[in-house]
Amino acid sequence: MTVTMSLAERLRAFVDIVGEANALTAPDDIRPYLTENRGLYHGASPLVLKPGSTAEVSAILKLASETGTAIVPVSGRTGLVGGQVPREDSQDVLLSLERMNKIREVDPVADVIVADGGAILADVQKAAEAHGRLFPLSLGSEGSCRIGGNLATNAGGTAVLAYGNMRQLCLGLEVVLPSGEIWDGLRRLKKDNSGYDLRDLFIGAEGTLGVITGAVLKMVPRPRGRQVAYVGLASPEAALKLFEKASQRCGTALTGFELMPRIGIEFTTKHIPGVRDPLASAHPWYALVDISTSDSEETAGAMMQELLADAFEAGLIADAAIASSIAQQDAFWHLRESMSDAQKPEGGSIKHDVSVPVSRIPAFLAEADAAVHALMPDARICAFGHLGDGNIHYNISQPVGADKAAFIARWREVNAVVHAVVHKHTGSISAEHGVGQLKRDELAASRPAIETDLMRRIKQAFDPAGIMNPGKVIG
Repeated sequence: MTVTMSLAERLRAFVDIVGEANALTAPDDIRPYLTENRGLYHGASPLVLKPGSTAEVSAILKLASETGTAIVPVSGRTGLVGGQVPREDSQDVLLSLERMNKIREVDPVADVIVADGGAILADVQKAAEAHGRLFPLSLGSEGSCRIGGNLATNAGGTAVLAYGNMRQLCLGLEVVLPSGEIWDGLRRLKKDNSGYDLRDLFIGAEGTLGVITGAVLKMVPRPRGRQVAYVGLASPEAALKLFEKASQRCGTALTGFELMPRIGIEFTTKHIPGVRDPLASAHPWYALVDISTSDSEETAGAMMQELLADAFEAGLIADAAIASSIAQQDAFWHLRESMSDAQKPEGGSIKHDVSVPVSRIPAFLAEADAAVHALMPDARICAFGHLGDGNIHYNISQPVGADKAAFIARWREVNAVVHAVVHKHTGSISAEHGVGQLKRDELAASRPAIETDLMRRIKQAFDPAGIMNPGKVIG
């Protein structure tokens, strides 16, 4: 039953749950919560709530369900698809987990860590490190993104090749449902076949089915040996052959394999302070190879040396630099992780977060490049990403001297030609960033009808009033 209240009465009731000190009502205070990093989406909201406990989240959602008030969960506000942005001209209430940021428990024997949904990823990594363990999710935004958002988008990052994405790193969840009911699924079991796996429904749902307030996360033993190499190559085909050799030779010790184009290196060395190209001469393409071993630095170093020697002999690589210190390893990775930000000073950028089967990456890149240049001959394509898991950030910078607004206005047109190539290669238009608002309509149009119908049935079952993050993922 819907409770009838005026807007002022509703807002007052919400504020009373968390207390005045934990509610934002002034427009200037709310404004930072109303947009996303790229400025593609701008929303409106009269209120930001900052609950301090699962019980307060429950009370908020119970009241929202009773009053028909839309709730937009907010995590670290680092998303790139508008999933955390309220609707324009709306009265959506924002629910931020930033106060729920505790590490609840670390269990090094079971290799699990229990954290609040608002815990910052970097803090989770540090808590694991303090116990000689590794929480392997690694993202460029790890200093500000939060575990609830990482789970809600099924975040990937640079270590998926070895450790999997967030779905593989989570054993259990605590979730507040739209009704205000609390599901305590904080199980620590690696084997549990007792019925439907409800956990997997909430991971990747982007806050449309409930609010993740806690999680049991997997840790792994911290590697004792590590080596990183930065390699110059002639083509994506050569990079793929190098990856195949690395996989065969290193097995599970291969923890990262990134692909980068020359233009990305030029953007990054030009615009990111302190970044330099580790190789003396330019190459059309580059790979970043990361090897981690359980025993020693010597083993990792020998494995890398043998891999590169084999690749040189096979004519796959033209040059390579092996990091001589931890600082240099970090510098190599900083170059790769800064590539997206380095595009900003070059003007408008139309971005794609896509995945295709690893073996099809060279063909995808060649066909997508041809399609984009047929549409926009002077476009500057900066395609880079996680070759080892098939995820490519296919970004396109505006032509030199072009009008930024006019270029960005062609976003959907460019998306269409790139995503057509993705579909041809049986790929996905959303690899790790989520769907949000940006890809909602295309998701519905590109998936089989039965698939989108099942998604809508799930949404209706969990959220019959439609209050959870409306307008996101599935229309």
